[in-house]
Amino acid sequence: MAKAKKNVYYFGKTRTDGDSSDKTLLGGKGANLAEMTSIGLPVPPGFTITTEVCDKYYQAGEKLPAGLMKEVGTTIKVLEKELGKKLQDPKNPLLVSVRSGAAVSMPGMMNTILNLGLNDKSVEGLAEATDNPRFAYDAYRRLINMFGDVVMGMDHHVFEAAFDKIKKKYKAKEDTDVPAEGLKELCDAYKAVYKKHTKQDFPQDPLKQLELAIIAVFSSWNTPRARRYREVEGIRGLKGTAVNVQSMAYGNMGDDCGTGVAFTRNPSTGENKFYGEFLVNAQGEDVVAGIRTPQPVDEMPKWNKKIYNELLAIKKKLEKHYKDVQDIEFTIEKGKLFMLQTRTGKRTGAAAVKIACDMVKEKLINDKTAVLRIPANDLTQLLLPSFDPTAKKSADVLTRGLPASPGAAVGKLAFTAKEAVERTQDGEAVLLVRKETSPEDIDGMH
Repeated sequence: MAKAKKNVYYFGKTRTDGDSSDKTLLGGKGANLAEMTSIGLPVPPGFTITTEVCDKYYQAGEKLPAGLMKEVGTTIKVLEKELGKKLQDPKNPLLVSVRSGAAVSMPGMMNTILNLGLNDKSVEGLAEATDNPRFAYDAYRRLINMFGDVVMGMDHHVFEAAFDKIKKKYKAKEDTDVPAEGLKELCDAYKAVYKKHTKQDFPQDPLKQLELAIIAVFSSWNTPRARRYREVEGIRGLKGTAVNVQSMAYGNMGDDCGTGVAFTRNPSTGENKFYGEFLVNAQGEDVVAGIRTPQPVDEMPKWNKKIYNELLAIKKKLEKHYKDVQDIEFTIEKGKLFMLQTRTGKRTGAAAVKIACDMVKEKLINDKTAVLRIPANDLTQLLLPSFDPTAKKSADVLTRGLPASPGAAVGKLAFTAKEAVERTQDGEAVLLVRKETSPEDIDGMH
């Protein structure tokens, strides 16, 4: 019972409080961060606020439990000591990322906030400490954007509009072409946009930023789309989401930095081959945001063979430890690899069968585990109709997209989830077509 009294669990070289058996308490992400740290993988240190705190937050009428921020403050001191950086330090500031993480991975939860802890003073210190003003102001403008978007519920496009003006002014084609002075101006423009929409200044106190971010994570547990997802998937009995606060590793400090997402095996076909994508000189959200086009990890050896080989060794270590396919996130800072996340990789029905059979042959799992690992719905996927490969070759292709359906589908096009739901209820066969999938589409996809 003593375990439940603790609200904050630390993971790092000095100590690691949890492990993967604590999934219900630390959420999937927090439990795996602790576990990866324990097995010696390069994980930036940090801490997890438990799912029980989320439960207490709702019981208290959406207020943080008394004493939580004090406990957070004490844990930050441990983190500061391990890294030799301080949260408020104007010379060499400690910056953190804030992520949500329930026991079951689900869309509709809060997006990540990066570079939390930056303010008008420490951004100058960061520029000096790294001798890279462009990187420092890029980090600050990202924080203001994400904080406005995720914590204050602002529309992302208002920031985009401000960025477009700056890009025009500096005749920059890509975001990365904007010089340091342009990004400095952009930070001021973002702060003005933030104030206009929230009627308050961007918070300069890092602990205040953190407190508001923690509240935003807990609030995201009960958004309509998160509730609807749990309903559709039959997820019950969870206390809430955990909050993961992790020291930053920077993928956007120059061309020897980068970030990526990958699977230890191909999630579509099940082929035993490292599969994913990465971006040079970028932060994590860039890979999934679709702002820049990532490169397949196969091309990484041309950029940095050493990092690629390290990732292959980690792929092996993770599969040996977890005995399943892992979906990972990583960042490379100045040629040094950091692991930010691992979780069981989602896969298609065909891939699930192939992976289960292969892992038995590789003596990673036994027959019984292999059979239990293939959900009944995945077997249904294997039996769904599919287009004849030869007929497909001779078909007239109108356009191409990413296939998100388990089998061949025929219907008229619907371009919003709401429209797809309404027309299906009227007995029409529809194909939901979206520019990219988003958690709001859950009803339409269902």
